[in-house]
Amino acid sequence: MTTGTANADSSLLLGEGWRDRIEAGVRERIRGFIEEMLEAELAQALGRERYVRLKTAPGAPVEAAERLGDEGAAVGATTAPATGHRHGSRARELMGTFGTVTVAVPRARLATADGRTSEWRNKTLPAYRRRTKEIEALIAGSYLAGCNTRRVGRALAALFRGAVSKDTVSRVWRKIKADWDAWNKRDLAGEDIVRLVLDGTVVKVRLDRKATSISLLVVLGIRRDGQKVLLAVKNMGGESEAAWRTLLDDLAKRGLKTPELAIVDGAPGLEKALMALWSELPIQRCTVHKLRNLIAHAPKKLADEIAADYADMIYAKTAKEVATRRKAFLRKWRVKCAAVATSLEEAGDRLFTFTRLPPEQWKSARTTNAIERLHEEFKRRIKTQTVLPSAETAAMLFWALLASGQISLRKVDGWQTLDAHLAQPIDLAA
Repeated sequence: MTTGTANADSSLLLGEGWRDRIEAGVRERIRGFIEEMLEAELAQALGRERYVRLKTAPGAPVEAAERLGDEGAAVGATTAPATGHRHGSRARELMGTFGTVTVAVPRARLATADGRTSEWRNKTLPAYRRRTKEIEALIAGSYLAGCNTRRVGRALAALFRGAVSKDTVSRVWRKIKADWDAWNKRDLAGEDIVRLVLDGTVVKVRLDRKATSISLLVVLGIRRDGQKVLLAVKNMGGESEAAWRTLLDDLAKRGLKTPELAIVDGAPGLEKALMALWSELPIQRCTVHKLRNLIAHAPKKLADEIAADYADMIYAKTAKEVATRRKAFLRKWRVKCAAVATSLEEAGDRLFTFTRLPPEQWKSARTTNAIERLHEEFKRRIKTQTVLPSAETAAMLFWALLASGQISLRKVDGWQTLDAHLAQPIDLAA
């Protein structure tokens, strides 16, 4: 009973009451337009229009029509001898943003150099092409917008009369892989990257028919003009030093220059990998991640007080004020909860590298929020799928959201002063 009702509701927008003469007329004109394109291409291949006869004497003047049936339009023109002959047509179904239409594709045989003939292949509607590129982009865009493969078909059912299945969505998505592979191999030597933001996120994928958690390692670059750009997304088993080093080595191999600053979440494996590749690279630990770490070291009732004291220190207006309030924070929490003070000391001066930058840049340099927002949006889009079909699909989806424009990246705050060099670090031990 429930199934029957659902089917009845799903076909509501597909009934005759939801069709009109405008749509029918537009689709008929589109069909005619496509057939005219095919006929024009064939006429060029044969060297003559349909129904036009050519003189057989070499070099003799002929009559060629520019339009169907207009044999007197080009009297006196000369053309090459016939290169083949037509032999009927075949029906082909084509799906586009205009819906699904059936067109008559003309057939012909063309003469070859060895005196034989071969079947003419048109370029307007190549063999096995069933969808226009625009409709494939629409299907892929619907998938990236957060629909799973089944829901894309349901959402587009009224427009395409149920012709978009989950398998169609999967086939369209697989065509993007060529662009994904090219993006992973692109040359980075021309990218004027001055800053890196690095972080990982965990997603569930299907491996050996079981849901398995993997890590997506993401590298975001900031150009000298302040524009953020995605540099790499790689699926790994975790965020170990070896995993990050593999990713960083690939970027360096493709021409990425040594950045002026790296912003990280505090994962020890990531910091070690950065130091192994660029030993003199200044590193900024994410202040938001460190706050969460401090709160985890204390009883829950002290969380608000720790957060208030921490904000008072981190958001001070000058580097000197930051150093002064750090000392006050340590004095207070060594007495009240020593684990909190110890955790802050563990971060060392890497938690305060941002104070060496112009104050206009502090907001964008203090945290890995630029990537965290991407993680949140990515997980919101894949929420309907629960488990992604493969590890590579997860990385491709992350990249495609930005490549397709579904997610856009803006310039960082304070980008006008990115040319400024880092000042000397504050003396935390003084």
